[in-house]
Formats: sequence, structure tokens, C-alpha cells
Amino acid sequence: MSEPASEPSLDEQIAAYQREFQDLDPQVEKVVSALSRLNRRMNVAYGRQTSALGMSNAEWEVLKALVLSGAPYRMGPGELAKRLGLTPAAMTHRIDRMVAEGLVTRERDESNRVRVIVELTDEGRGKWLEAMRMASVFEEELLQDLSGAERAALGEMLTRLLRRVEHAQPDAGGRLAGLD
Repeated sequence: MSEPASEPSLDEQIAAYQREFQDLDPQVEKVVSALSRLNRRMNVAYGRQTSALGMSNAEWEVLKALVLSGAPYRMGPGELAKRLGLTPAAMTHRIDRMVAEGLVTRERDESNRVRVIVELTDEGRGKWLEAMRMASVFEEELLQDLSGAERAALGEMLTRLLRRVEHAQPDAGGRLAGLD
């Protein structure tokens, strides 16, 4: 069995791109490629952490959305689906798994019997808190070589980039059909 091919360094990648596309700005490409690789590797690390807790990244996203909604950590499945960029059917499947695992409950809204409410359980909140603790350790290690001022500056720069993308691509918050 052969070993998987190693990924070229950023400099090697940029040199190859420049060879094939002379109009490439190497500074822009270095930033964008580094962000892309960092995002991919961070997602793998977070996936390992949630897996160690017995849940998927998909379940983590639901727990996060419920926590972000604020106490009492309740939302309708349609609102959750929209927030996460999922179809209603995919959201129903995810909620079914999470109810079975004791992470959330699904009940009829007493004030509107047609409406269903998904609510975070104590177990779900506990898993969310443990995932946050694990992520905090990983993130602190990730940024350990940056001073407080560098962290603040990087955070501001990345936030500016994010705002630009959000303005240019307002529909790109969740998964887009056909791009998965």
C-alpha cells in the first residue's frame, strides 16, 4: 500500500499556480490558500473533538444554534433548518437522531399545536459545554505564538474579510444546493 501524496507547501502551490496563470497575485493567493488550509485542518480537529464526545459536527451545529438562541434554548425545526442551511427533511433526520441520543427534545408548542419546538436538554448543554472546553484548549494552542495585539489585529482583519464576503454573498451562510 502506498502512502498518500503529501500536500505541496503554500509556496510550491503558489509557484505552480503562477506557472499556469501568470496574472495571479501571489500575496492574495497565499492569504486565501492559507485560510483555506487552516479552515480544513480546524474542521478536522473539531470533528475529532466532537467524535470523542460521541456526537457529529452536524449535531454540534444544532446544539450551537440552540445555545445562540439564548435561554430557554428553543427553536422551531424550520428556523433551525434555515439557520443551518438544511432542507426540512435533513433537519428532521438530524433532530430524530438527537432526540434518540437525549441531546434535544421535540414537543408540540402548547400555544400553537401545529408548531413543533426543539429544545436543548441538560445532556445536550453538557455536551456543548464540554465541546467548548476542548475547543478552547485547541484554539489557545493554535494562537499561542501570537501576542494579544496580534490576535486582536488578526481578528479585526478576518472580520473585515468576513463582512466583505457576507455582503457580496449574503446567501452563502449555510450549505448551497449543488455545492456540497
